[in-house]
Amino acid sequence: MSAETACRIFRFGAFEVNEAGGELRKNGIRIKLHAQPFQVLMALLEKPSELVTREDIRNRLWGSGTFVDFDHGLNTAVNKIRQALSDSASEPRYIETVSGKGYRFIAPVVMAADHPGSARPEALSVADPREVTKSPSSQLLAAPHELPSAPRRLVRTLLLLEQVMYLAFYVGSLANLPEIRDILDEAKLPFAFATFSALVSTAAGLIPVRLFLCSAVAFDLQQLPAKFSKLFPVLLPLDLLWALSPFLLIHHIDLGLAIGMCAALLYAPFAQRSLILMYSQAR
Repeated sequence: MSAETACRIFRFGAFEVNEAGGELRKNGIRIKLHAQPFQVLMALLEKPSELVTREDIRNRLWGSGTFVDFDHGLNTAVNKIRQALSDSASEPRYIETVSGKGYRFIAPVVMAADHPGSARPEALSVADPREVTKSPSSQLLAAPHELPSAPRRLVRTLLLLEQVMYLAFYVGSLANLPEIRDILDEAKLPFAFATFSALVSTAAGLIPVRLFLCSAVAFDLQQLPAKFSKLFPVLLPLDLLWALSPFLLIHHIDLGLAIGMCAALLYAPFAQRSLILMYSQAR
């Protein structure tokens, strides 16, 4: 094992796992976890959102040539991990059981490499914790451990309200296409028809996406953070584009109010991402 590998630190929710020290901490307080459950947890954290088969864990911990009561040992180890994380098999927030196959770590994970002599760990991407991300945009986005804890019901309510807000924009725009066409013509935009076509197509295409997110939040889908991480790169530019939607109401509101609403809506997609991350750790 290289020095860099041995210094990996994984963060999810209020928890931090230090591989070199074999430590699990919650809000800085160490939680007792024996060596075998710790190794199972490491196997899951190394492949967030991916299925880790029971056979993979067996080969990692015991080796293929070792004869032990593997099933009992693994089940006990996973139960110990769930106790340490205050998780449950029936309503998992961290470890999901894939019946007959293995386990999957479903919460967003941030991995860092704590290099000796470095002042700060080198933060890695939330979407893909196995790749180093040094772009300014990734440094501006909040990591799960940087967000405050909040009641799960509050987080779900705010998420649902945001989805309903976007749905109202899409449906309202499609219901007033003649008026919107007049606004674009009055503005004398060089690409008015292309803008109008983009508005119609994105509104129609995003309605099912928002309905999916509404249903996922309403039914408390445990895999929502992992699924949203795949949607976010596509949703972000479209949500920023729809931040201009208050100008479609320019016949009904003044220019200053439209600008103020646009400024607030520019923050909305980032607030949505933060809520999704809080969703994974909220109780």
